[in-house]
Amino acid sequence: MHEYVLVAFGIALLAATAQAAAWQELPPVDQLPVIQDLPDPFVFGDGSRVKAKEDWARRREEIKAQVLYYEYGHWPPAPGNVTGKELSSKDNADLGAVEKQVLLTMGPDKKVEIHLDLTIPAGKSGLLPVFVKGDLCWGKVAAKAPEAIKDILRRGYVLAEFDRTELAPDSKDRTKGVYTIYPDYDWAAEAAWAWGFQRVVDYLLTQDFVDAKHIAVTGHSRGGKAALLAGAFDERVALVAPNGSGAGGAGLHRIVHPKGETTKRIVTTFPFWFTPRMATFLGKEDRLPFDQHSVRALCAPRAHLCTEALDDLWANPTGTQQGYLAAKEVYNFLSAGDRIGIHYRPGKHEQNAEDWAALLDFADKVFFGKAVDRKFDKLTEPDMKKAFPWSAP
Repeated sequence: MHEYVLVAFGIALLAATAQAAAWQELPPVDQLPVIQDLPDPFVFGDGSRVKAKEDWARRREEIKAQVLYYEYGHWPPAPGNVTGKELSSKDNADLGAVEKQVLLTMGPDKKVEIHLDLTIPAGKSGLLPVFVKGDLCWGKVAAKAPEAIKDILRRGYVLAEFDRTELAPDSKDRTKGVYTIYPDYDWAAEAAWAWGFQRVVDYLLTQDFVDAKHIAVTGHSRGGKAALLAGAFDERVALVAPNGSGAGGAGLHRIVHPKGETTKRIVTTFPFWFTPRMATFLGKEDRLPFDQHSVRALCAPRAHLCTEALDDLWANPTGTQQGYLAAKEVYNFLSAGDRIGIHYRPGKHEQNAEDWAALLDFADKVFFGKAVDRKFDKLTEPDMKKAFPWSAP
């Protein structure tokens, strides 16, 4: 029953957002071939195969088009008019930081607003690396993981937090946020939230304390999905780090832990996170021309770390591991195999101080070449057979 309702909803929504399309129409699900194994990211749409590193940019564009069309929907280009107004600034002696609140405005008639909280380490000179996190709707990192914010600041990183639900509500309501400001786009919530990450990056690049070469994006759960999508498509992001992102994030659609969240469950429960075309793949996930390893591969050769919890079976640690192994083939092909990592910790579905410690270690390693003791290739199921027969050319 859910599937029929979703497809009907999708048809109505697509009709409502009909436009002089800026994107190419791709085949419907029933015209796509069945691919039992994880799709080979090195195969072009015409059946030919990537042979040299120079071919990857063209193949990457094909994957990007598929991912937006079938899963997340399309977003508008950068508005080019992002500006920030400082609302407040105060010293926090306990943290050793300066805390600023900035209102970002952008878009047609400057109607889009994002409230940005910056936590900047005090007494640090030069350009500073930045973590961008869109989960302010769930509370500040300082409140939810107080040890983590101390670690972030001690290591000299800025934390930029915003509330992604200012861009689009976490509901089926399309009368709020960017949907009414950009009515000619078929983007769903995850795409709108990802677009918000990118607009925060627009602003950060105008600030004289920001190290433009070392901007990272992170987020937890549905916020991790948005962070992955944002970073995959934005080459200004140097490190893409989703946490516990599960289905539609770092977890695969084709391979799901027995206790993990399936594509059917997430698309029927949260249809507004994805384009309605995604609902047409329910029970036909093997017709998707990509899987989430393909989204992760879009980050290559930029750094990518996935952090997971061993007890968080709902977020599909099995599928996340298989996606890591598959995406790493692309990283290896681009001579960047040491720039993709995975980290598991005991515990539940959250982004806690241990996740942040792993993320900071990885950032220190890939950004600044610092030696760290932590390993980023330790698998939760080391004897698991790879779910794909192909390898990098």
